[in-house]
Amino acid sequence: MPSFLDDAHLGARSSKPLAFLAEFPQGAAERIKALLAASADRDGAEYYLAEFQARHPRLFGQIAMTRPRLQWLITIFGFSRFLSEELLQHPDWLNDVPDVYRVLTVSDYTERLAWFLAERNTGGVNALDLALFRRREIFRIAVRDALNFGTLSEITEELSSLADAILQRALNGVFDELANRYGRPALYPASEARSLGFCVLALGKLGGRELNYSSDIDLLFLYSLNGETSGPEAITNREFYKKLGNRLTEILSTYTAEGLCYRVDLRLRPEGSLGEICISIEGAREYYAKRARDWELQMLIKARAAAGDRTLGRVLLDFVEPSIYSTSTDFSAIETMSATRVRIGEKLTAKRGGRDGLNVKLARGGIRDIEFLVQCLQRLYGGREVWVRHGGTLLGLSRLLDKDLLSSTEYSQLVNSYQFLRHLEHRLQIEEDRQTHTLPSNSIELDRLARRMPAGLQSPPPSTPGAQLLHDLNLHLEHVQTIYDRIVHAQGPLSYGPPVPRGTVPSAPVESSAGHRDESDGNVLSQTLLRSVEQVAPLLVERLQRYPLRRNQRDFEHFLERLLEDPEWLRLIDTHPLLAEYTCQLFEVSPYFAGQIVRDLSLLNEVKDVADNPASRVSFEDLAPALDDLGALRKFFRREMLRIQTASVCVPEPVFQSLDRTSALTEFVIARAYRIALERALNRARERSSADNPFDAPEGEMMIIALGRLGMREFDLGSDADLLFIIPDVEVERQKFWTRVAEHVIDILTAYTGDGTILSIDTRLRPNGREGTLVQSESTYTDYFAHHSEAWEGIAYMKARAVAGDMERATKFLTQLQQADWRRWGQSGRSKQDLRQMRLRLEREQGSANPLKAGRGGYYDADFALMFLRLKGAGLFFKTLNTPERIDIVEKMGHLERADAEFLMRATTFYRALEHGLRLATGHAEGTLPTSRFELDMLTELVDRWTIQYPRSGTLETEFTTLQNSMRQLFDRLFS
Repeated sequence: MPSFLDDAHLGARSSKPLAFLAEFPQGAAERIKALLAASADRDGAEYYLAEFQARHPRLFGQIAMTRPRLQWLITIFGFSRFLSEELLQHPDWLNDVPDVYRVLTVSDYTERLAWFLAERNTGGVNALDLALFRRREIFRIAVRDALNFGTLSEITEELSSLADAILQRALNGVFDELANRYGRPALYPASEARSLGFCVLALGKLGGRELNYSSDIDLLFLYSLNGETSGPEAITNREFYKKLGNRLTEILSTYTAEGLCYRVDLRLRPEGSLGEICISIEGAREYYAKRARDWELQMLIKARAAAGDRTLGRVLLDFVEPSIYSTSTDFSAIETMSATRVRIGEKLTAKRGGRDGLNVKLARGGIRDIEFLVQCLQRLYGGREVWVRHGGTLLGLSRLLDKDLLSSTEYSQLVNSYQFLRHLEHRLQIEEDRQTHTLPSNSIELDRLARRMPAGLQSPPPSTPGAQLLHDLNLHLEHVQTIYDRIVHAQGPLSYGPPVPRGTVPSAPVESSAGHRDESDGNVLSQTLLRSVEQVAPLLVERLQRYPLRRNQRDFEHFLERLLEDPEWLRLIDTHPLLAEYTCQLFEVSPYFAGQIVRDLSLLNEVKDVADNPASRVSFEDLAPALDDLGALRKFFRREMLRIQTASVCVPEPVFQSLDRTSALTEFVIARAYRIALERALNRARERSSADNPFDAPEGEMMIIALGRLGMREFDLGSDADLLFIIPDVEVERQKFWTRVAEHVIDILTAYTGDGTILSIDTRLRPNGREGTLVQSESTYTDYFAHHSEAWEGIAYMKARAVAGDMERATKFLTQLQQADWRRWGQSGRSKQDLRQMRLRLEREQGSANPLKAGRGGYYDADFALMFLRLKGAGLFFKTLNTPERIDIVEKMGHLERADAEFLMRATTFYRALEHGLRLATGHAEGTLPTSRFELDMLTELVDRWTIQYPRSGTLETEFTTLQNSMRQLFDRLFS
């Protein structure tokens, strides 16, 4: 896509003659020139017009003689670079624009989509077709917008109707795909069999029918009842609807050659990102009745059923509506919401230091303030004035005026400002089909943006269109701020000037009277919030003032807000200094666990237990009888993981000790999942048995074996669990039964619920990888490793360990398998070269993206070296060996010099500590060092806690580089 920001390019474009105009009659040529002169961006329009004529000369000749289509063409070429590029690729769109003077409804778009898909005839429903249809229809809407054929309300209504039609078509297609495989959920009488039992609730701008050109769509998935599907491959309704929600989200948000259809945001569902992707109607009722926070009720003002079973959605919304709206005039409700808005403003002010541009959505007096103000008044008065309950902002303002809850002057100013800001937002987004709300800092682009605004800029014009735009923008922001301050809460004014010229050094952030400045990211702890906390927990506030948090203050503010809702927890943390200290440490180094604590304050019990009893260890087996419920098992895993990582950070514990404890926890939940799955499979098989088809009970048990990090007891937060499912040869006839057990184990451990997943499972290390069956027999494994395995598979299985099922038999089987490994590879000189080539290939393929593990001299160098040296002595079986034990064993076998053993111990401790620190921060694996100085300082602090016996000689980066170089030298010596 060409850039018109470059002055040299712009000059070259301006001087390029439109030579093709000489081929047209004078009247047509003059008409084209007049339309170009009136274009918002003449240079851009000329460029694209010339490109269009060069690529599609015959079509252009026809268009040039038809004034409406010629006007549409030149208007879009000066209005949106994104749509201009699309027109070059799809010139036929100009022939497929229906009546541009009419508002199309959901039914209209549904019909157009059906015709479009029939013409495409690609089968089923796919992301590419939907994305292409969306772009084609946005072209029509943008023509209406640019030519002022539609009001703001009509444009946002059409954008929302288009999204509704696409949502419904995608939902129907995905539902049919799943029903063909699993059958329909058994919910309704036969007369109602066509019902989906699933509703897509739209929230946010789509819910209020005020969608932007490039908005996220905020969705909530709701299903009716539990049960099972009716097909031969039956699954529970919950599983069916979870697959439905995941697949629907995937189709809508998959990036294709025509871009994506919509960015789907599901974070407003109950429990946020930790919640189930879809929730039953009963679960939703229970949540909103007992656990929903105030802002979650407020955001339901805009909720509506957009697709699927709309009756189901209406049932939930009718249920929660009394909770949304107050029954009396309660200004404390406004004060609570206002305090939240103050904190948002403080953060925005702090973060804006040094940045060009203004965010028209989030700035004071911006779009968010108007929407927030309307919702405040709706919540305040909606209890007694049902008329003001409406999800749309403009109609909401109108209804507030009807009931004399706004004066005519306030109404007029708010409506005018909202329309101005939304028009501005639309023109920012349609330019590149990008979700942005920030004004350009380049003066040329700012002028171009101003010329694309609808007529009606106010005031005597300043020197440039861009300056006039900023002048009018400030007037609107000031009007909104004045009304907002008068109705909601007093705040200081804030104004914006023209962009800072390039090369100007921005002033440093000023210490704010609102709170403590956070030098890491500009965040501040709100003084408003601290004053509220101080009334209940003065010691905590005193500590925060003496030792301000250096990072992750946003989550900590949310945490304080939650504590204010539950003063007992606040008083506890105020009177327990070590609990407060440990909690603050977790928030500073682990946004991942900070988010969990914010959502569930009861997790502070685990932090308190570590503070009170740092050396205590939970006996998992004693808890087994109480963990037959899947929900209880998931919660147990989450709580114990937090306990282990709190000790890792705050006690602190040696890194390999933390990894060992995490491995023990993971092994326990896998064993419990296996017992649950086996019991359910046996019960189901017995229920389905009959005299004609008796159930043949198993004679033995499955063996679940772990490889990789879990196999060597170095499992970490966010690690994948590499698992094998093996059965005795006598159970081969019951392989189908055991496959169901294995699949159910995987489902238990990987299912996404309100408490998150337990584990991510990888089963590809079985014989023949993906092509091999999930459950295989002992003989299959033995034969494979005796005749078909490769060297890398041999060393991978050196980390194997039994974790569930028949543990004794599994250990004997692994002893035999290791003997086969040793005979095939341990006594063969070929394995050295094979392993070296495998390691170097990993470096080539993964080293740049994951230098910590796969890069030159990274952890894989040490791992391959130790596995190769262990392979030499594989005739001796060890039930389990972690990295320090592997180093000790190969040294005692005489395969490693003492100095090399000491170096490997130092390097692998450092590597594991580095990776562990990164996982604590994010909850998942990271392959590179952070670039932020503050993140590096935090990581350095953590690594030093876990490597105290190996003090660094330089910075974290230099230590890593030094170890990498020495590690590669050792690797080369061993594999030379």
